[in-house]
Amino acid sequence: MAKSNYITREGWEALDRELKYLWNEERPVVTQAVSDAAALGDRSENAEYIYGKKRLREIDRRVRFLMKRLEQLQIVYYNAQQEGKVYFGAWVELENEEGETFRYQLVGPDEFNVREGKISIDSPLARALLKKAVDDEVVVRTPAGEELYYVNKIQYQPFAG
Repeated sequence: MAKSNYITREGWEALDRELKYLWNEERPVVTQAVSDAAALGDRSENAEYIYGKKRLREIDRRVRFLMKRLEQLQIVYYNAQQEGKVYFGAWVELENEEGETFRYQLVGPDEFNVREGKISIDSPLARALLKKAVDDEVVVRTPAGEELYYVNKIQYQPFAG
């Protein structure tokens, strides 16, 4: 499944900060360290040189990825017409059949982080939630079978606490 090119403003800014940090701060430091290590002579057994070159390749790979990805991404802004329904960027509180509650924000695939309660818009749960309203039932198909949730709250600002 192709991943969406949607992102929240906060997610885009985080990727942009990472790109600027790697390019303007970390890369120059690692480049200087590699240069200093190379000046010491034998590079074949020089751990600082070998590690530095490896880290430079990692940084350059990530910088290339971020530059290309940031061009592809489309920031999705809140629209008042979304109120009352689940759309991209919404914070949603769900309750399962056992009465457990879960809070998630629907975000782009580049910014999801389950520990922070951010789930990808491409995930089965997010897909099932789209266009739902408070008190709607949501059935999600998982490898373990179907799970049923109830939508308790929908908002377009983070939950307090």
